[in-house]
Amino acid sequence: MAEWIGIGRRARRCYGFDEVALVPGMLTVNPDEVDTSWTLGNKKFDVPILAAAMDGVVDVRFAIEMGKLGGIAVLNLDGIQTRYENPSEVLEQIVSASPEEATKLVQNVYLQPVKEKLIAKRIEEIKKAKVPAFVSCIPQNAKRFSDIAVEAGCDIFMIQSTVATVKHISTQYKILDLEKFCKSMKVPVVIGNSVTYDVALELMEIGADGLLVGIGPGAACTSRGVLGIGVPQITSTVDSCAARDYFFKRKGKYVTIITDGGMRIGGEICKAIAAGADAVMVGSAFASAAEAPGRGYHWGMATSHANLPRGTRIHVGTTGTLKEILFGPARVDNGSQNLVGALKTSMGSLGASNLKEMHDVEIIIAPSIQTEGKVFQVGQRVGMGK
Repeated sequence: MAEWIGIGRRARRCYGFDEVALVPGMLTVNPDEVDTSWTLGNKKFDVPILAAAMDGVVDVRFAIEMGKLGGIAVLNLDGIQTRYENPSEVLEQIVSASPEEATKLVQNVYLQPVKEKLIAKRIEEIKKAKVPAFVSCIPQNAKRFSDIAVEAGCDIFMIQSTVATVKHISTQYKILDLEKFCKSMKVPVVIGNSVTYDVALELMEIGADGLLVGIGPGAACTSRGVLGIGVPQITSTVDSCAARDYFFKRKGKYVTIITDGGMRIGGEICKAIAAGADAVMVGSAFASAAEAPGRGYHWGMATSHANLPRGTRIHVGTTGTLKEILFGPARVDNGSQNLVGALKTSMGSLGASNLKEMHDVEIIIAPSIQTEGKVFQVGQRVGMGK
């Protein structure tokens, strides 16, 4: 599979969303009759699209609206919502800052310590609306925050870092024992982010109920540019799902794979599911919702790093309501709205009546799929030419 890139060094070719396409088969299905439901642990959900745990995307109000629509929004426990009693004031400062001021301002507002009472308060506010509460934090805070979160009623707990591994070396802080943590938790645990077969398998072995797959593909993330690391999302998803299937055959436990980042439009979500994902996590598409706390702005989770920010604030604009983004009617022509409708239509066209069948559709390498015949769209910057 690898090619020579120089004397004594070979590299494997990997693929992203723009380089592949999905092939229709011998059967088609009425899109209104396909099943997009998925499971995580013992919980079942109707919409396989999660809103990312980013401060420009998810607050309590957004999580409630998303939950009422059948989707999931993940609240960032390391973020502004748990650092400030009135996060709206801080969000206003961030969205009002000039591009030159934005990164420094974001770094400064995250210096305020997280208030444990706000963790419980935010989760209780979400649960009061009778919708699921998904929360996320970094490994260093997982033990302390999880105790509070579970007591407050959270349904799923996520541990997210730029690169997740079972083995981690540090003399400066106490390392989280992931295996011990997973075994002690009373709710399903999702761990991320990873991109390889071996790491995925090892994280499953220590008890993860779900994995977040993706390093650096997010619209507001600059890890790939700053650190030079990452694997394109099609390959990283396929490899991680191969580990999931092997683990299931060997141990009988099905670990949910969530492709995280790099998906702007419906077609990319469809390709992630076809590559084997059980669900996807999206940031920028939801940052453009009228309900999003970032008010048309979006910034990466690692932007606030004190010495080496790995994200930037971007302007995505406000293009429609959350309902329009999930279910339509689409008011834009670039595929960023009616994401569920796009998935259902793709599934119907491919003959997949559920997500498991979607995992088996044919995928081809097609580098011209985005540009073939699209000269007018590209020239006029409409549709696929934007």
